[in-house]
Amino acid sequence: MTAAIVLAAGLARRMGRQKLVLDLRGKPVVRWSVEAILSHIGDVVIVTGHEEAGVRGALAGLPLRFIQNPRPEDGQGSSIAVGVGALSASTGAVLIALGDQPRLPAPVVPALLEAFARGGAAIVTPIYHGAQGTPVLFGAEVFPELRALTGDGGARSVVRAYPDRVREVVFDLPVPDDVDTPEDYARLM
Repeated sequence: MTAAIVLAAGLARRMGRQKLVLDLRGKPVVRWSVEAILSHIGDVVIVTGHEEAGVRGALAGLPLRFIQNPRPEDGQGSSIAVGVGALSASTGAVLIALGDQPRLPAPVVPALLEAFARGGAAIVTPIYHGAQGTPVLFGAEVFPELRALTGDGGARSVVRAYPDRVREVVFDLPVPDDVDTPEDYARLM
């Protein structure tokens, strides 16, 4: 079984307010992000932080699991570790995605899942116009490394540790925008 972890525990320091619940064309930012994944993966875990109630409200009615990172200030790595720790023992792979990336192009998740299903790689990552981006798919053999993450680097160190275990899926698309600043939000509006 493949699961997904959506990171929604950030402190939104650059935005200055809770960015995930901001309205973007009729839906909260985080709902756009989650719905793009939920149509392809049934077991979706949302890792929240101190603003859990707002994120839960923004995702009301969707079949999701929530887990709270008790220390989101420790960085994205800590949220990944918490999310991987919540996965079912039968999970064979996990897609790690950002809750603040509302415009993920439709072909990305299916292409990553297909590349992983072909076998031969423990990690499948998208390449957008030459740049590695998100979401990234990790096989179960990598879970111990993900559970050990800390800090703000996310899973980059795991992806870069052994390049021979990574399959890249190339997209003729720009890196999907995420919402980190008021300017990012205005651009997406």
